[in-house]
Amino acid sequence: MKFLAMRRILFLSLIFIQIVSFAQNSEINTIKSDSLIFVEMDPEKGFYNDYILFIPKGTPLNKKLFLLVEPNNTGKLSDSIEVHRKYAVDLAAVSSVGNNVSTELKIPLLVPVFPRPESQPLVYTHALDRDVILEKSPGLKRIDLQLLEMISDAVNILKSMNIRVDPKFFMNGFSASATFTNRFSFIHPDKIKALAIGGFNGKLMIPQNKINGVKLNYPIGTNDFSEIFGGNFEIDVYRQIPQFIYMGLLDENDAVQFDDAYTEQERKIINDNIGSNVQERYLKCQKVYTEININAVFKTYENVGHWTTSEMNLEVIKFFLSQMQE
Repeated sequence: MKFLAMRRILFLSLIFIQIVSFAQNSEINTIKSDSLIFVEMDPEKGFYNDYILFIPKGTPLNKKLFLLVEPNNTGKLSDSIEVHRKYAVDLAAVSSVGNNVSTELKIPLLVPVFPRPESQPLVYTHALDRDVILEKSPGLKRIDLQLLEMISDAVNILKSMNIRVDPKFFMNGFSASATFTNRFSFIHPDKIKALAIGGFNGKLMIPQNKINGVKLNYPIGTNDFSEIFGGNFEIDVYRQIPQFIYMGLLDENDAVQFDDAYTEQERKIINDNIGSNVQERYLKCQKVYTEININAVFKTYENVGHWTTSEMNLEVIKFFLSQMQE
């Protein structure tokens, strides 16, 4: 693994050296070794947090690829950004579904280093909850837009390395990062080529304003979508995103019942109208998505709880591979 941990100016100098070495040897048409690139925050470019770019060995040069994006998920609160960075590095380069997809398909992987501050316990950044969407502080303000700017920056870095990626990108997530990905796809459906998510507490965002006559505000549904995001939910665009959505049949990890994920009012709406437990919710969300023709394939894995297996990893890899071939 080649680690590049440095300030942007030094990093860009190394990129130039790499490009020269590529040009000098016409036989080299792939990246020779795994590389982990740390990119510092750049407020002038619109992102107030760092991100990590993993480029696997064998990534082809001068061939159109797709960038894979997986939001970071530390799994706990901490005011130390180094704690979140450590987990993001592990996700990007060591152990995650996203890393497996990146390594097997030879495509770059971007992981943001978003904080999940202990001093603001209800701001569930890693799940893109309502609190963080309404947050006004520079570091946490509209982290969905920050992520888009990170992606734009990464595209330029990759281009400088002769790695070409499509304007649309893949997204992947498990647990909180699956919830982030699900919600992000509602806000920016035109940006995503395909997505895969699993272990999301059985609760998907509902692509409608009401259920049983009850209004569904973000992040449960789309009732106040235009008020928050300044435009209508583009359901026709959202329907075009191929999605692979999976859960373990034994998964009982239920974030819905905790205050950092939902308010008491939101929790009551979900429990009363969508389901009071993970598996009940999952079945209800499948029914809703199917009835309104969302382009999603649902898969349930027996004897699996809140974790991933090699079978799951393989199916996610095969799903993204099929999208690369279309």
